[in-house]
Amino acid sequence: MNELAAPVLRVRGLSRRYVSGESELVVLDELELDIASGQVVGLIGPSGSGKSSLLHAAGLLEKPSSGKVEIAGADAWALSDEKRTEIRRNSIGFVYQFHHLLAEFNALYNVALPALIAGRPRKEALAEAERLLDIMGLAQRMHHQPAQLSGGEQQRVAIARAMVNKPVLILADEPTGNLDPDTSTHVFAALSELVRTQGAAALIATHNHDLARYMDRVVALDHGKLVEKPGARGR
Repeated sequence: MNELAAPVLRVRGLSRRYVSGESELVVLDELELDIASGQVVGLIGPSGSGKSSLLHAAGLLEKPSSGKVEIAGADAWALSDEKRTEIRRNSIGFVYQFHHLLAEFNALYNVALPALIAGRPRKEALAEAERLLDIMGLAQRMHHQPAQLSGGEQQRVAIARAMVNKPVLILADEPTGNLDPDTSTHVFAALSELVRTQGAAALIATHNHDLARYMDRVVALDHGKLVEKPGARGR
């Protein structure tokens, strides 16, 4: 990783507050975070600590109460709705706990669909989808419907789908939360390797602290603050 490169994701002074009557709940409190190209950062914290709020703000899904989110150098929340939509479509890949695959399409078309929606030629979109499924170890399963795939295979399809438009940033919210421990390890390893291979940056929320060995850094949300944790890869 080039330490001099500008971070793909840069968060400065990010806060999220909820006001109810005269009371105020501070979920995120002046957060600072940088993630560089090729870097996988784990995000841990108990339920309700604000992990999803941080991911939603970084993914331009939910406007923070204050602060900045820069993606590839662009101050995203200062842009128009149209520009933010363009960034979400072309520069950010989302992976969720539930794979949300479309039952009527096989794995190949599930992966290709975001590229087709973005206007890429059909042949090009399908070729990229095929390449990603091959990397994810699903070359023999790409013409199967989601119902014919295991839970781990379905989630690997979802990861490939998140990468098909070659995003610079991957945001994952408990991507292995519904999988057994062995499958979780395989899926997480595949996700981490693909992120690094593609040169993306990744912020991955997880309850599974055993997966820290696949991460470059781990940060924890504690009472609205981000705290660097030891134990990640290379520490």
